[in-house]
Order: sequence, then C-alpha cells, then structure tokens
Amino acid sequence: MGAPQHEDIDLVDVDPYDPGDGSIPVLRWKQAGYENLATRRQLREMGLRPGGQQPVARIECRRGRRIAYLYRIDLAKPKRPMTLAKELALDKAMAARQTCPLCGRRYHHCLPLKTLGSCLECHDGTPADPSSYVIAAAAHRLAA
Repeated sequence: MGAPQHEDIDLVDVDPYDPGDGSIPVLRWKQAGYENLATRRQLREMGLRPGGQQPVARIECRRGRRIAYLYRIDLAKPKRPMTLAKELALDKAMAARQTCPLCGRRYHHCLPLKTLGSCLECHDGTPADPSSYVIAAAAHRLAA
C-alpha cells in the first residue's frame, strides 16, 4: 500500500475572491483600462476605503506571483477618522514593542524583544545613540 504518489494528488489553487467562473477579469501589470478602479493602497492615499464592496478585477505581476485587487472608486467610502481612544491604544501597543524592559528607554524603533529580550546596549553593551531613544517616565505609585 504505502503513501500516495505525487501524480495521485490533485492540488487546487484557491482564490477566496474569485468565484471560479471567470467573472473577475485579470489584468496584467501596467495594462490600460482601469481608470475608475484602484487598489487598497491607492484608495488609502485618496482618503478612501473599499467599504464592503467586492473586488471587480485584479492585477497580476511577476507571472502571477503578486496580485492586487481592484475596487471601484465611486463605491468607496471615506476612511474612518482616528479617534483619541484608537490613538491611545496604538501608542500603548507601540510602547510595548519599543521599550526595553531592563533600562526603561523607549526607542524610536521596535526592539528585538523576542530574540534578545532587551535593547542592544543592555544585551551586549553596544552603545545606543542618545537621539534614538527617550527615557520612559516613571510609573506613579500613589495608591500602592
């Protein structure tokens, strides 16, 4: 009996947005004909978002290795504005990735905490440029 041979296995390439009936046209890179269409990145630059609409076409480049879905600009909705609560949540998340747990400095870049567990200066003594970090404020312990 044994394991099945490679020719016995049928692999299927599944695209979650393509219904399989060829209804989504595939355009090649820099192919003309998508003046009223935009990718997610292009919509974001215009201050828009897809807003729940399904892609109407896709662009393939590098022989199908990279694809980008196209959305209708006239159906796009405005981006949601950043609220203070969202900004605070994002700042807390970034602070966790940028603050060294040993020295308490908050760097302007993300630290390799999963691999090193600290900043380079605490890990191996490599001096850090003082313009690349700020010293974190001390935590208040009034009710402790």
